[in-house]
Amino acid sequence: MKAFPVLLAAAALSACAASPSREFYDFQPKIANPSAIIAANIGFNQLAQQKGQWTAFRETAGKDAVLFVPQPALALEWLKGKADPTTPAKWQPHKAIMSCDGKTGVTTGAWERPDGSVGYFTTIWQYIEKNARGDGDWKWVLHHEDTLNAPRAPKEMIETKLASCKGAAPATFIAPPQGATMKTGYARDQSLSYRYIVQANGARTVEVTVWNGATTETVIMDEVASPS
Repeated sequence: MKAFPVLLAAAALSACAASPSREFYDFQPKIANPSAIIAANIGFNQLAQQKGQWTAFRETAGKDAVLFVPQPALALEWLKGKADPTTPAKWQPHKAIMSCDGKTGVTTGAWERPDGSVGYFTTIWQYIEKNARGDGDWKWVLHHEDTLNAPRAPKEMIETKLASCKGAAPATFIAPPQGATMKTGYARDQSLSYRYIVQANGARTVEVTVWNGATTETVIMDEVASPS
């Protein structure tokens, strides 16, 4: 495991204090670099503070991005016409995980709302290429949150993890549980995957796995209770 100083986040926040820099969304991956999705997450948070919470979600979402309300919903449809709250929530990444090819990643961390409530989030990011040169944008394709009784305390370092480029990562398929909705997504090189399972009562599990060169290991397992 590697680690980047929290100073990286502070510097990125300072750099975009006036307005979110395009570098947050136009970073072109040449090698796997978890700081790219840390910057994308920070840029999203800055956009939310400046232009509005739901505006930020809309402007940075992939075309098939998914939110949970609590059943999975296409984000751009659910967000269409949704008015921004007067004061947005704030999101702070604590950990970033990236595929070997540097084009799919995950950030997870803490959020805080204006009413003082706190919780955690996990967001899947993909680098969406726009042309044959590889120019593109980082877009989120899945985002989920849950509340906590106490905030997640940030560590001294933002943790980072890279999937191994050694060997060939397998694609594992499983059947969804009875009555549940399930979807699995993969990095193009299959070195990182994510899966959500949502029960009929709204309870859900979001799992992220990475290839370590010998086997697939779970690096995030979020379990959210039914809202009812």
